[in-house]
Amino acid sequence: MRILIAGLGAIGQRHARNLRALRGDDLELLAYRRRRLSHVVTDTLQRDDSRNVEADLGVRTFLDLDTALAQQPDAVFVCTPSSQHLEIAQRSAAAGCHLFIEKPVAHTMDGLDDLQSTVAANGVKVLVGCQWRFHPCVRWLRDRLAEQALGTLTDATFDYAEYLPDWHPYEDYRTSYAARAVLGGGVVLTQIHDYDLAWWLFGHPSSAVATGGRCGDLEIDVEDTVDARLDGGSIPVRVRQSMATRPPRRTISVSGTRKSVVVDLLAPRVEMTAGEGTEQVDFAGYRRNQMFLDEADHFLACLEGKAEPAIPLDEGIAVLRLALEVKDAIA
Repeated sequence: MRILIAGLGAIGQRHARNLRALRGDDLELLAYRRRRLSHVVTDTLQRDDSRNVEADLGVRTFLDLDTALAQQPDAVFVCTPSSQHLEIAQRSAAAGCHLFIEKPVAHTMDGLDDLQSTVAANGVKVLVGCQWRFHPCVRWLRDRLAEQALGTLTDATFDYAEYLPDWHPYEDYRTSYAARAVLGGGVVLTQIHDYDLAWWLFGHPSSAVATGGRCGDLEIDVEDTVDARLDGGSIPVRVRQSMATRPPRRTISVSGTRKSVVVDLLAPRVEMTAGEGTEQVDFAGYRRNQMFLDEADHFLACLEGKAEPAIPLDEGIAVLRLALEVKDAIA
């Protein structure tokens, strides 16, 4: 199998390492790169200048996308800044390559109809990279919701916080895609995971209201904070996000008539509370990279005809539309 990685930043390197771990030397890795920075970004997001990323990963590198696509890769991993996703995905789909598109699918809705048409015409399989769906805490919660273990649901809250300069300590946060509007940044699109999980767990909202903006002291030109309410799904959902605060947190709280649950994705553990006490499920020892491994393994299974994409293109587009509605509400 031959796979092209478009972009070898932190997430591109992670996917390349995981693909190599899953398939070893049976996999041929290509890379489409523009800057060709040589350092390695480790699984713990540290910069290692003593190693060369292309040598470490054993990739053949191309500076031109058409030349890379002429090598006829089976699939392309789109791992560039968000504003570049659509062009690379469109050209790759036109070449008949299957697609793994890192979230979000794009930073606007422009051109997505054309991408859908190209994907359909060429029989291209698409998986959108929303790795938190593979986290065991999220899977546990989805199973409990399916069992109606909480009774009738009343509301849910997603709470995310991080301090952007701590996020990728190997780079100047002011130059990162998350900090710049032209690259598709801002907390809403960068952390579109919360809207994806809200859509997946509680149904597709029909409307969104939100407040927020640049509330912190970061040197950025995008929103760093949002407080959104999503209505029209199975229950009202609140999404609170900030990339301008410490300490980091990522939780999901769900209330029901019988029980309530707090899911701590960073711990990782869940607590389910009822009148008679609290039940705790601990996922101690779970490594964050495992959900990326499971995601890549699922994509490979899709390529081999053993599975269908768990997060297909139409779902990625639906969640993007919701996130852009939140951004419009803030504006």
